[in-house]
Amino acid sequence: MAGRIPQSFIDDLLSRVNVLDIVEARVKLKRTGKNYSGLCPFHKEKSPSFTVNNEKQFYYCFGCGAGGNSLSFLMEHDRLSFPEAVEELAKLAGVEMPKADGPVDHQREQRIKDIYALLEEASNFYQQQLREHPHKAVAVNYLKDRGLTGQFAARFGIGYAPPGWDNILKKLAKDEATKVRLEQAGMLIKKEDSDRYYDRFRERIMFPIRDMRGRVIAFGGRVLGDEKPKYLNSPETDTFHKSRELYGLYEARKFNQSLDRLIIVEGYMDVVGLAQYGIGYAVATLGTATTAQHLERLLKMVPEVIFCFDGDAAGRKAAKRALDTTMPVITDGKQARFLFLPEGEDPDSLVRKEGCEKFEQRLSESLPLSDFFFKTLEDGADMLSLDGRAQFSNEALPLIDQMQPGILKQMMQEKISELTGLSLEQLVSVNNLQETTVSHSHAPSPDYAYEAPNYQDDGYFEQPEYTSYEPQSFSKNKKPFKDFAKGNKKPRPAPPGGSAVHFNPSSTAVSILLHLPSLASQCSNLEMLASSDDSAEILLYQLATYLQEHPGVTPGILAVDWQEHEHLKPLIRQLNEIAHQTPIIDSTNTQQVLSDCLNRLQERHLDREILRLKSQGHLSTEDKQRLNQLIMQQAGSRLRKAPEK
Repeated sequence: MAGRIPQSFIDDLLSRVNVLDIVEARVKLKRTGKNYSGLCPFHKEKSPSFTVNNEKQFYYCFGCGAGGNSLSFLMEHDRLSFPEAVEELAKLAGVEMPKADGPVDHQREQRIKDIYALLEEASNFYQQQLREHPHKAVAVNYLKDRGLTGQFAARFGIGYAPPGWDNILKKLAKDEATKVRLEQAGMLIKKEDSDRYYDRFRERIMFPIRDMRGRVIAFGGRVLGDEKPKYLNSPETDTFHKSRELYGLYEARKFNQSLDRLIIVEGYMDVVGLAQYGIGYAVATLGTATTAQHLERLLKMVPEVIFCFDGDAAGRKAAKRALDTTMPVITDGKQARFLFLPEGEDPDSLVRKEGCEKFEQRLSESLPLSDFFFKTLEDGADMLSLDGRAQFSNEALPLIDQMQPGILKQMMQEKISELTGLSLEQLVSVNNLQETTVSHSHAPSPDYAYEAPNYQDDGYFEQPEYTSYEPQSFSKNKKPFKDFAKGNKKPRPAPPGGSAVHFNPSSTAVSILLHLPSLASQCSNLEMLASSDDSAEILLYQLATYLQEHPGVTPGILAVDWQEHEHLKPLIRQLNEIAHQTPIIDSTNTQQVLSDCLNRLQERHLDREILRLKSQGHLSTEDKQRLNQLIMQQAGSRLRKAPEK
């Protein structure tokens, strides 16, 4: 059972430290009124959406939703555990940590500390062997043949496990207790029929695997001869979980301050070789296929990932698995691409042959996810026949239905409609996807493999109540928005086939204004939305009105200001959901899209008002005049939209 830190100590600690001091030491901030704003440290952005409110002692990013107090910032930014962040704040405040008021698993804590220490010692030993061992030449020559310099071998901490069954055993195992720890660290294997131990890694090039804090958590060993397996990884331990970790991620972040994409390759030498040729943003999975946890983690850091595969049948099979994994994870504003290399080449060999410039050109020409998706399915279907197109849509639609709601999903559905000649409604009906789409739209999002606590709970700006060494879980809230500014009205049900199938002009307009607030000046005559039953229409009215009254305001400041008004507070979560689900990709026709959205909303209002008046039965003279006026407006609107003959 985890030890507890008194809540009173947490509260007192937070009152002693200044969140502005904590954040400003790590992020460049600029004063904007009573708040401070800057570029968010948790996601890549060009315009500031990160805000610190010194008065209320919280930070918030409207772009990615990160928010909290001094404690949560240290945990998320500095990658500290809960107790480590508390200790760091205590040091800054000059107070002593209290004794835990509950039992602490001291044995487990000590075991993990011992494992980290032993892994670091093992890494130093392997590097020393690469420099000094009598048989080092075979390892050094292998690395030279692969074009690796000593500088980059040192950068990645590459070492050498010499021949022999007990090198690590002799070097590090000072007593029986240490032998047990080395086995728990994955460095020794215990014989089943005796109490004897032997080294796991022998006669291999050793690649230390590091976590985000730079600590060695495991190793990968590459054989020097023809023995099997070619690559050998540490087993799962208290410090190492291969489905979450990626080789080279720590080095990529350390030596590249402004990452905007990451390449996913298959081997350790691919990562190191690319880095030596100036492409220092490659990572490798650790003996497993890329998992959703890997992708969730990477797409929180960069907007684009590129899968790099051999061009043979095995490579294409691996790419298809990666595609299936990526589809439910990818969101608007993020991109996944697929690069296939010439047969017989891997990234390491190809970059040595072609150089950095040509390899990066290949990366730029790699297939976007949508192109690879349709190309893969079309290759297996006869698109000239009705049966082939039916088979294609039957395979494609369920896969697309797994995607997160957004513009990319909608465009891919429309592409299927274009290829098959059927409307989206027909496709949904034929493939019986109505219930699947609706249920999926309310399904919980997949668990994150590695994620700092996310403070997007109902109390957006409330201080989390920490009561134990394990931080509370603040998961992303995907539930439908309920408490509107006007009287607790519920949103209208999603249209058949799921909301992603149909264009939502109000949400799209909101998203445009979030990205381009200056366009709020175009949003006139929206008063009719103030009494709407549609939550997104109410939100659009409130957002446009606010932006018109406060030109030049940032989304972060908007979130702070709305927090101070009870009738606007409930709208903040919905704004955040739209910002995540409906981002606007840079385009030259954004103004036209916004204009089209506003026109659609005007038409909806006309239709509703006409229907309301007609349903009243006996109308007063004033109502009849009003009805005739609306019908004329409706006819004029349709006439303007009609195509010229």
